[in-house]
Amino acid sequence: MSDRTLRLCLVLLVAVLSTGVVQGAEAVLKVGAAEVEITPAMGFPMAGYYHERLATGKKDPLWAKAVVWEQGETRAAFVGCDLTGISFDLTSEVRQRVAAQTGIPPQAIILSGTHSHTAPDYGRDLYRLLGSKGTSPGGEAAYSARLIDGVTQAIVQAQKNLVPASVSIATARQQVPVSFNRRFVMKDGSVKTWQSLATPGVVRAAGPIDPELGLAVIRDTVAQKPIAVCTNFALHLDTVGGLEWSADYPYFIEQALRRELGPDVISVFGLGCCGDINHSNPASKDRNKTDFIGNSLGATAVAALPLAQRIESPRLRVVSEVVRLPLKQPSVAEIRQSRELLKAIQGGQKAEFFEQVAAYRMIMLDLYLNREPQGPPQELISTGLSHRLAGIGGELPVEVHALCLGEDLAFVFLPGEVFVELGLAIKQGSPFRQTHVVELSNFVETFYIPNRGAYAQGSYEVTNTALQPGGGELLVEAALRLLRQASQPAGPTSP
Repeated sequence: MSDRTLRLCLVLLVAVLSTGVVQGAEAVLKVGAAEVEITPAMGFPMAGYYHERLATGKKDPLWAKAVVWEQGETRAAFVGCDLTGISFDLTSEVRQRVAAQTGIPPQAIILSGTHSHTAPDYGRDLYRLLGSKGTSPGGEAAYSARLIDGVTQAIVQAQKNLVPASVSIATARQQVPVSFNRRFVMKDGSVKTWQSLATPGVVRAAGPIDPELGLAVIRDTVAQKPIAVCTNFALHLDTVGGLEWSADYPYFIEQALRRELGPDVISVFGLGCCGDINHSNPASKDRNKTDFIGNSLGATAVAALPLAQRIESPRLRVVSEVVRLPLKQPSVAEIRQSRELLKAIQGGQKAEFFEQVAAYRMIMLDLYLNREPQGPPQELISTGLSHRLAGIGGELPVEVHALCLGEDLAFVFLPGEVFVELGLAIKQGSPFRQTHVVELSNFVETFYIPNRGAYAQGSYEVTNTALQPGGGELLVEAALRLLRQASQPAGPTSP
């Protein structure tokens, strides 16, 4: 080999290495994170219950926390929002704006709610805004316009913050009891929600819990510092109460991680499948407090940090599937009776709680099933309102997503409030070393998603679902198909 040829080979080798691209290797994984505050003003309605509550203060701020992933031509965004749920209309509005500003494909933009019950009830406000075609300059629709912009800007800023990154993962078992199955088998064979073991007729809890806390630490490989931590745990966020805005127990997880990793680390909480899980210990008269729960989970997460193992070949895959879930089919008479009941409640009449919940869902179903509902739904309900789902027919077209890194980490995103049994089935069938199953993603309008057996048992969650039996199992099947697809060693990646 001549000196000239040798020098030319060395120049070409240096050029290849300096770009970080080597023949046969994956493109460099880049990740960016950002957060934007989405706390409403005082006096805005609070979500989570079936009566109006107007906020009087703020315990801690509410955020939209975004993580953008990029590797070669594959890009995706996940944003965790301190909201009780993510309406399909909100998802659609944010996707349009983010895709236009960033080029991230709409189907690769995922919004998830943490399910805080001290977050805004924005449904009616958003419905009014979109009904006015977004032209309302303020007033009642002002918050929803800011909410859409805040979630959008979190993703846009996260993309601007993209840096070469590594991801390390760990799984820990929550040893201090903070989560409990809230459904109980009774001696008469029925199942009742929200019982204690001291209640006459209680036999045992009707299902399991998921004590696993998943952890994914994202580090800037150039600055050599952590930029974000994704945590995943299955426990209902209804631990605060009162009339002040609060992110609930994930706020304390965030504080614990920031004390350990630095004040700029963004803590993104993904809510695990917990449709039948809450914080009330059935063996005790006392409920665990928010700070106790959050600090305990935060301590578990911090203790797991030294155990986190780096993903050495973080091949990014993003795949999704639309699943059509059959809706319940109320009769015209049932819908009319429901409208009369809710109007009577607005007028001060008392009603049995389950009857009120059932009536609420009937009005929502009337909006989805019929092009001409029995009356304006916004007069009687706030959550579940949707322009895009109005008159859609007998099925809800929900999405299931899988965002995967190498052979080690998978995020599965599901709609609605999913029973823990269904989340565990996905984890047990996943080919990835660690799987975060995140509910309440992109689509809250299913509301509860019980497993099929729960329909025979009944109680609150079955009353408070829009779906016919079997919808949860369809989601599990779709998730496992996507995980299997994403685990294949070769083949085209999705956008």
